[in-house]
Amino acid sequence: MPLLRFKMFKTSALALLLLLPFLPCPAASLEAAHLNIVEIKDTINPGVEDFIQYAIERSREENAECLVMLLDTPGGLMTSMRGIVQSIMNAPLPIVVYVYPRGAQAASAGVFVTAAADVAAMTPGSNIGAAHPVSSTGEDVPGAMNEKVVNDMLALARSIAAEKGRNEEWLQDAVRRSVSITAEEAFKENVIDLVAEDIPDLIRKLDGWEIHKHGSVKTLRTAALEQRTLHAGWQHKILRTISNPNIAYILLMIGLAGLYFEVSQPGAVLPGVIGGIALVLALYAMQTLPVNYAGFLFILLAVVFFILEIKVVSYGMLSVAGIVCLVLGTLMLFRTPDLSGSLALSVWIPTVLTVSAFFAGVAALAFRAQQSRPQTGVEALEGQVGEVIQPICPEGKVFVSGELWNAFSDEDIPAGEKIVVVSVVNLKLKVKRISVR
Repeated sequence: MPLLRFKMFKTSALALLLLLPFLPCPAASLEAAHLNIVEIKDTINPGVEDFIQYAIERSREENAECLVMLLDTPGGLMTSMRGIVQSIMNAPLPIVVYVYPRGAQAASAGVFVTAAADVAAMTPGSNIGAAHPVSSTGEDVPGAMNEKVVNDMLALARSIAAEKGRNEEWLQDAVRRSVSITAEEAFKENVIDLVAEDIPDLIRKLDGWEIHKHGSVKTLRTAALEQRTLHAGWQHKILRTISNPNIAYILLMIGLAGLYFEVSQPGAVLPGVIGGIALVLALYAMQTLPVNYAGFLFILLAVVFFILEIKVVSYGMLSVAGIVCLVLGTLMLFRTPDLSGSLALSVWIPTVLTVSAFFAGVAALAFRAQQSRPQTGVEALEGQVGEVIQPICPEGKVFVSGELWNAFSDEDIPAGEKIVVVSVVNLKLKVKRISVR
């Protein structure tokens, strides 16, 4: 019996060793204890929003202790800022926003991103503030819309302050009066939680920090943790570059112009290739931007009118209609309630003028080519002057455009006479005498 039990034990142990690699293990054991760091040194745009959402999800999957965002931004789109604030406040792990390095700023939209963090920190020599909403040209939002947008931002400031225990009055002043303060002043005013000299100092101060989130308390353990930096992938870098409404609009115009040139002048190839690439990039950017599709359809309609100008004799009316549709589409393309996503005048006016001139010019060239006389083939022989080589009575031979042709005429024409080609019939030239001797 003891021998049988020993054999059964050996068999069970061997089976356990074979199955061990396939047995499930806790998620925490799959990743060593660490914290993740991302650097945001850009305007707040859809590309940055997408990257932050990726970083939060990646940190959750890796069971990171926390995510530290090194922030340096002049501001950006309100729509993207709201998306980032929502991602931070609903993140399943602690989010630390650190305005870094020295000389960095958390201006405009960056104020809300910093205030929404579970731990808001700044380095000496940095500043925060100036959150008054402005249009894409940097001016105040005009008319009654200004009051609407400001009130909306004030409500967001109060909500964040109540949720995170920030200084509500200062956040509202940053919106109303665009006040801005240093890191030390922000700490005294309870706008941020701490001031750290550098990243190692921040990590030391975070150790043992209690964070109240989603009804529970978590104590950070950051001492001696591995620090992993998450870098933006190529797709995030491309989106961060092209997600500016002005750049997306220029790419859209280049794309449509390139495809239009390829349609009007088949075989050019290069304009079509460049246009196709630019159009795909524009559509990729526009999927994250607040696009008004009525404006997009107006722009497509403008291209249709320009193409029809090539096929239909409208004496320029279709080109005028195309220009009108292009202007209307441009004005409507990124029209958002806060005007922060609208196109800058310094961008869209020169672009519309340049693209309109290009479309109209290509249409004029194509129309002129269609109306011009053929330069090759039998049709090009009509009206050409030649000389009779073999007398025509009623048929003979003539020399026209460097070639010898069979010819016929309604009259007899002797050799040496100058003739003009009237028409081409079955590869024979019908000619007539130019002068009578």
